[in-house]
Amino acid sequence: NYIKEYTKRDIRMIQIARKRFADFLASEKKYNMFATSILADRIDKKMILAFVDYLRTRSTGSGAQSIFQRFKKVMAAAVEADLVRKNPCLGVTIPVDETALVKDVLSTDEVLKLIDTHYEFESKELRRASIFALYTGIRYCDLVELTYKDVDYPNKMLHFEQSKTKHSSPHSHVDIPLNDFTLGLIGDAPEGNLKQHIFTLPSHESCNKSLKRWCKRAGISKHITWHCGRHSFATNILESGASVKTVADLLGHSGLKYTERYVRAVDERKKQAVNSLPVPKAE
Repeated sequence: NYIKEYTKRDIRMIQIARKRFADFLASEKKYNMFATSILADRIDKKMILAFVDYLRTRSTGSGAQSIFQRFKKVMAAAVEADLVRKNPCLGVTIPVDETALVKDVLSTDEVLKLIDTHYEFESKELRRASIFALYTGIRYCDLVELTYKDVDYPNKMLHFEQSKTKHSSPHSHVDIPLNDFTLGLIGDAPEGNLKQHIFTLPSHESCNKSLKRWCKRAGISKHITWHCGRHSFATNILESGASVKTVADLLGHSGLKYTERYVRAVDERKKQAVNSLPVPKAE
């Protein structure tokens, strides 16, 4: 019922949280009798702590934290509806190093390798959109909402408001300079209908599956999801000499806290590059 009445953009994460909890119950011998049905007041703190441990085995980085945050929203609603006397999630957290970048990123060479790779029955629309994301760092949720009205063709600029911080932050508006390549991916504006969406894509899950297939065809063995395009964009322009402040502005970050993780990622790649040099044997 909570999902049915939920109207916010993160509904997919709410659905994932519900499925993960069901998977957890089914996988635990102690709780598998609740795999198909459980009363809200049977969920206690001991069960929640076990669920948190399960989430950590299923997701990396902030993934487990994000899922648990959504699960807590549902439990808070259960308390509000008097289905639970005491919220079992109180005091339970999943700490994560928010300054660490845990997702794989594509290097500039790998981006070009991906662009050069074609395969039978590939989606031209997904190809166009994903390349655009790799060159602009735009999230999937913002990409699918872009219209030709957001494009300032004469000044080669893209102006849009981030869905994630819309109506909640003064930094929700983002301006991204466009070059001839990215303008070419957008194409000419249709006459008389600037509100038309630039990209028409299937679901986020479907896009991730197609991207995984594309990377495999390109010989890229990294675990690449759609959101990795944003991380790749930030890391690559930092390596090219952009300042942290510039990257933060292009990503629409209100501060430098989250942008700093890309600096750490670049430093790590430099260290790996140096360590990859052959070392002569001791005489």
